[in-house]
Amino acid sequence: MELFSTLTFFFLLLSLYLYLHFHQIRPKKPNTSTIIKNFPILGCFPEIIKNRDRIHDWFTENLKQNPKHTIILHYPLNFRTIETANPLNMEYLVKTNFENYPKGEFLLSFLGDLLGRGIFNSDGERWKVQRKAVSHEFNTKSLKNFVVESVVVEIETRLVPILERACETGQVLDLQDVLERFAFDNICKLAFDVDPGCLSSDGTASAGDELMKAFEDAVELSSRRYWSLTPFLWRIKRFLNVGSEKRLKESIATVHKFADSIIKSRKEFTKVEKFEDDLLSRFIANDELHSPEFLLDIVTNMILAGRDTTSSALSWFFWLLSSRPEIQQNILNELESIRDRTGKSIGETYSFDEIREMQYMHAAISEAMRLYPPLPIDTRECQNDDVLPDGTLVGKGFMVSYHAYAMGRMESIWGENCLEFRPGRWLVDGVFRPENPYRYPVFHAGPRMCLGKDMAYTQMKSIAAAVIERFEIEYVMSKVKAPEHLLSVTLRMKGGLPVKVTKRCI
Repeated sequence: MELFSTLTFFFLLLSLYLYLHFHQIRPKKPNTSTIIKNFPILGCFPEIIKNRDRIHDWFTENLKQNPKHTIILHYPLNFRTIETANPLNMEYLVKTNFENYPKGEFLLSFLGDLLGRGIFNSDGERWKVQRKAVSHEFNTKSLKNFVVESVVVEIETRLVPILERACETGQVLDLQDVLERFAFDNICKLAFDVDPGCLSSDGTASAGDELMKAFEDAVELSSRRYWSLTPFLWRIKRFLNVGSEKRLKESIATVHKFADSIIKSRKEFTKVEKFEDDLLSRFIANDELHSPEFLLDIVTNMILAGRDTTSSALSWFFWLLSSRPEIQQNILNELESIRDRTGKSIGETYSFDEIREMQYMHAAISEAMRLYPPLPIDTRECQNDDVLPDGTLVGKGFMVSYHAYAMGRMESIWGENCLEFRPGRWLVDGVFRPENPYRYPVFHAGPRMCLGKDMAYTQMKSIAAAVIERFEIEYVMSKVKAPEHLLSVTLRMKGGLPVKVTKRCI
């Protein structure tokens, strides 16, 4: 018993040392915002544990109760975070006082083993260099055309055959899994001109299954670091190479092995062909951007951005549509009007310009992301003591998060019908009207606004048009209760999206 007590005391001292070493104690600051119920020593941990499976809804409920839509969470050792769904605060964080609110080393460490210091997981000069390079590539006309061509090929050769087979067999299909596999293959083709083959057209296991599973596990296990109730514990587990950190290390090794093979093959190809049609080849050809570390970060960051965001948005979009036949009909009417004008038949490819004409479709997808944003929360670290526009005091080292999920559910932003799925709120005389990005931060805003926004809409509208024209998607679970969320970087459905697919009669 004495030995056990000694070891326990030593472990607590070691844990405290490591925590203080990696994360400075947060200074106490008075604040005028509502504070969630705290317990002695534990702070808000009991409340977090109680609501862990519905964390985004719990945040939303608490943010709604405060007139400023800002709350404070207290943790042990005086660590605290500020959570906000206030558009003025959001604009201040990501634009007005951008330099004072980088992601910060504490946050970057969570995804650092997987993403390195790529564009989505870096600050300062390293981020600026990557941002400039990627921005140039995303604005090329050839890339826009390639997006459409690449998506169309994937739709016709893999996605549609899978859905047709589901119609014939009557099988229940996990549409979220299908869309994630589609997105994984598509981003690899688009960015690296490599086909991992994660989405098999005949529905059988594919060569990319192991890679797909490894990437999924790597993202989920990295996310758990952020949501861990003891922020320092994962570092100890990583040092000892045990538990979830051991599994994470193995998953990342698989992902990085795949990334290294891509880089090697593209380097050899560009030497021989001098052909730079994909993003990675263009980076390799740039003498300033071809270090092994930089290229590895580019590959992993692009996969994360391309796989998880569009598949998440489309999963929730199809779930919402499954119980709203009138909205489906509005989309069908819009597609029919485009076909009548262009002479296309159902199933024919839509051009880039025709995809841009899909105003109602654009509104419906935007409305789905308002309620279910692919990235529900984003966090920054305060570098110097500050005051937010709503009067909330922020101490140096405080974490400040803005909640896209909660903001989409605020009556003060979207009115009394904020919980309703209403694509019409985005249309003025039938034309899509974009919302202020500080009220609708789905693609972020300010200097770090998403560069792939237009590309994402093009992909999602192409997929949605192809599926809705041909098939009816029926969600087989509760028509009233929304699917639960997974604790992950993106808003994924727990248990997937089980659906039955039938041919649409037109």
